Amino acid sequence: MKQISILGCGWLGLPLAKSIIAKKRYSINGSTTSENKLEVLKDAGINPYLVALESESISESINLFLAESEILIIDIPPKLRGNIEDSTKKVFVSKIENLIPFIEKSTVKKVLFVSSTSVYGDENNMITEETIPNPETESGKQLLLAEALLQKNQNFETTILRFGGLIGEDRHPVKHLAGKENIENPDAPVNLIHQNDCIGIIEEIINQSKWNVVFNAVAPFHPTREEYYTRKAKEQNLVLPKFSIKKSNIKKVISSEKIENSLNYQFKLTNY
Repeated sequence: MKQISILGCGWLGLPLAKSIIAKKRYSINGSTTSENKLEVLKDAGINPYLVALESESISESINLFLAESEILIIDIPPKLRGNIEDSTKKVFVSKIENLIPFIEKSTVKKVLFVSSTSVYGDENNMITEETIPNPETESGKQLLLAEALLQKNQNFETTILRFGGLIGEDRHPVKHLAGKENIENPDAPVNLIHQNDCIGIIEEIINQSKWNVVFNAVAPFHPTREEYYTRKAKEQNLVLPKFSIKKSNIKKVISSEKIENSLNYQFKLTNY
């Protein structure tokens, strides 16, 4: 049985690993930074590894984690919000720089890097994979640099998967907006994707061997922020968010046509 290594078995990586294992085509090496989670991974049928990827070092277990895998999925968030020290030192980029030599020495020939549509900034138009990235946040800037490091490496093929806002049963931005007032950009469109579709798209990229490609992944569902979050708050019996009366200039819509056409992928959930 072929093997895949998933660096980062968190909110997305763990259910992704479980889904791949259930189809019995691949075994999974999975990493975590928490010793307590090793047993969780093992119970899920994952070969567990404790891997800490730092800006100046990496766990010795990285070689065993990558051993005998042809595919590596990198799903580690930058976690840079509000961290001035990290942003000035490009810590996330340094982590990827430290990881690359270990990939080069391993059996890995295909890399799938989970990125974000934040690399595009807030352009007021339809965003496709042909749109030139223009990140405004430090997280977006470092993701774009990390993408480039992986894409230019000739030792393996890299596919970049840029997700929109991530939601799932236990994760939804309305919970953070409930009861808040004067929320900006009421008429800006939402660009979201459900965890189930994230998993489905990754599996199709692997099944169809779509490498050296960039994909945007956002559900073809773009109501305004005010319309969408007001409705979701009502559905979940939360205090309604109150939006600013100022109309926004942001009309950013992320297109997923390339995924729908290239992968022949049909989104499982479009009215989240």
